[in-house]
Amino acid sequence: MNNQTKPEASARVFFALWPDAAERAALAAWQPALHKLCGGRSMRADTLHTTLVFLGDVLLHRLEALQLAAQEVEGESFDLAFDVAHYWGHNHIVFAAPHIVPPQLAPLVQALEQRLSKHRFHFDQRPYKPHITLLRHARWSDAPLPEMQRVVWRTRSFALVQSVPDEEGANYRVLAKFPLR
Repeated sequence: MNNQTKPEASARVFFALWPDAAERAALAAWQPALHKLCGGRSMRADTLHTTLVFLGDVLLHRLEALQLAAQEVEGESFDLAFDVAHYWGHNHIVFAAPHIVPPQLAPLVQALEQRLSKHRFHFDQRPYKPHITLLRHARWSDAPLPEMQRVVWRTRSFALVQSVPDEEGANYRVLAKFPLR
């Protein structure tokens, strides 16, 4: 008789700011010029997002509790302007970032982390740096990247997103959205 139990099914999830199609398209317009300079692989426009909290694998039976924890978060809506491109050499990523971080963003991330901790969810705990990955496997120096056209996201909600691996890397599925005031 086999005493091994089958592992419970899980989903790889994270909370993110999830823009509309026009906002994603505006940011994807940065990619051709940056790709020409840095090479690498451009992220698909439909996957562009800003991660708030990455949880990783969560058991499927805990997803409802995860959504209930997120419903307890109270945050204010805000505009998030991406206006600078940077390169992280340690992981070969070119990303978009805001020059000025809205004051509503850090409290939103902190409130989400507090609710997740209260409900005993484990997540990546690291200093929060808002960014959007534009290119992977890129190569660049320490030199500044060229200026880009400013893109503003109107943030009125945040989302629980599932990452589903596919042949192109990952496909993202929004599981739930949570409104901000």
